[in-house]
Amino acid sequence: MSTPVPEQMDIVETAVADGRFTTLVAAIQAADLATTLSGPGPFTVFAPTDDAFNKLPEGTVETLLQDPEGQLSQILLYHVVPGKLMASDVVQQTSLTTVQGEPLTITVQNQTVMVDGAMVIITDIETKNGVIHVIDSVMIPPA
Repeated sequence: MSTPVPEQMDIVETAVADGRFTTLVAAIQAADLATTLSGPGPFTVFAPTDDAFNKLPEGTVETLLQDPEGQLSQILLYHVVPGKLMASDVVQQTSLTTVQGEPLTITVQNQTVMVDGAMVIITDIETKNGVIHVIDSVMIPPA
């Protein structure tokens, strides 16, 4: 008998299980985006770590969580691109349009990939409904 292969987790389950994204997961749940990001997708998520959220000015996260349907939702959707784009796909682009509607600028210099000024620090965390690339900063959409 063969050992059953565990079913791959979706984007939200993967972020929860990882442990470095507690703020992101809380924000996704507050903004009522967990259902969407657990859906069929596929999605490419540029996921800021807890350390990335900690770089924001003090009180920013708390303020955003008070208006989850407003600016928080817009910021989160700015980190999501439709389709499953592996790192090898991302580096071929100069711009990607987010689910939020604004473009992200992609730059590659000396093996460093930047997405709207955030450095990609881990790539290609595959999920059953897309892929996560870990970034070191929270990206804020243009006002």
